This record gives sequence, structure tokens and C-alpha cells, in this order.
Amino acid sequence: TAAGSKMKKGALLISFLEPYSTEQTVEKLVSAGVNAIGMEVIPRTSRAQSMDALSSQANIAGYRAVLEAAAQLNRFFPLMMTSAGSARPAKVAVLGAGVAGLQAIATARRLGAKVEAYDVRSEVKEQIQSLGARFIDIQIEEEGSGQGGYAKELSEESKRKQQLQLTERLKGFDVIVSTANIPGRKAPVLITEDAVKGMRSGSVIVDMAAANGGNCTLSE
Repeated sequence: TAAGSKMKKGALLISFLEPYSTEQTVEKLVSAGVNAIGMEVIPRTSRAQSMDALSSQANIAGYRAVLEAAAQLNRFFPLMMTSAGSARPAKVAVLGAGVAGLQAIATARRLGAKVEAYDVRSEVKEQIQSLGARFIDIQIEEEGSGQGGYAKELSEESKRKQQLQLTERLKGFDVIVSTANIPGRKAPVLITEDAVKGMRSGSVIVDMAAANGGNCTLSE
């Protein structure tokens, strides 16, 4: 934002803009007379595929999130069998099955973890299962698909049901990678404080939605 205010009037800025953030970046660019193109709001169509920087970065982030979790977890991801005994595979939950979430699922599976995943969009169940993960089936009686393949914001009642059912399910996981975001909205709360307190000591949560408010109530 500071750089934008120093640009000359009529200049063209092409970058990630985070137009929905509280920094009021777009408003400040407008007042400075700067023209701006936000890379993250380029439509996800075949015609614009080569410019889809959002998907490419999300793909990398989903991969890296699992590597970070594996490095922090004080146990192994795969089944480990040794002469001294064996260790069961880590249980990993991935919340949100967009580009980042699907890559996180694939990466955790490649590392040998047992993976389950959840998304409010029922149509992604098949994609989750195709990667070898189990679909976490939550009954909220509302379809979560929005425009452009993104999730939409649920009603307050559906949010409550979602949090209640997820809380008990999430307590049994060693790792949670959360990727759920809604364009232009605060990230949905999927991991309650009660869920975190119910997880075993040493468990790891990677909240990829932290910058937008967080999927976990304890994220800073």
C-alpha cells in the first residue's frame, strides 16, 4: 500500500492485491490514481488458465503445508515397522478440498498418512476419494457450492451444525491442515477451541486461512 501511494498517477500495477482485506488497498490505489489488476480475481476459465497465479500458488502452499506439519509432528507420517516395534501411521485431516486442499491430501498420502478430508461442496467428494482419502460426511442440510467453483457462506444454523459435528471428529487426528476460504468473506470457523483442547499433546494444526481470520478460533 505504501508503494502504491508513491506511484505516479496513471501507472499500472499488476499483482496480488488482496482486495477484500482490511488494509483498504484498492481504495488507496484509486485515490492515488493508479490503475490496478488483481491476479487473484482473474476468472478461472480455460482462456485465462495461463494467468491463474492463484491456483499455482495454492498448489504449492498445499504441498508445503503438509511438509511443515510433518516436520513439526513428533511422530512419523507413515507406518513404521522396526525390530523394536511398530508405529501406526499418522491421522491427517484436510479441511477444504480446493486446489490447496487436494494437493495437501495427495502429499499427506504420498508420505504414508491416513487421510480424511471435508468440504461443504458435495461434488468434491469424488475428488477426495480419488486421491485415496476418506470423505468426512457432515450433515448440515445445505449445499455449500457457490459461483465459480468456490464455496459459499453458510447460514448461521448450518455453521453451528458444521462446527458441532466437526469438533468431535477432529479430536482424533494428529494433524489438521485447514484451507477453507470464501472469496470476500471472513474464513469460516471449522476448528473450535474445544476441538483443539481435545487433540492429543503434540498434535499439529496448519491454518492456511489465518490471514483471513482463520479456520481455527485460536489462530493468531
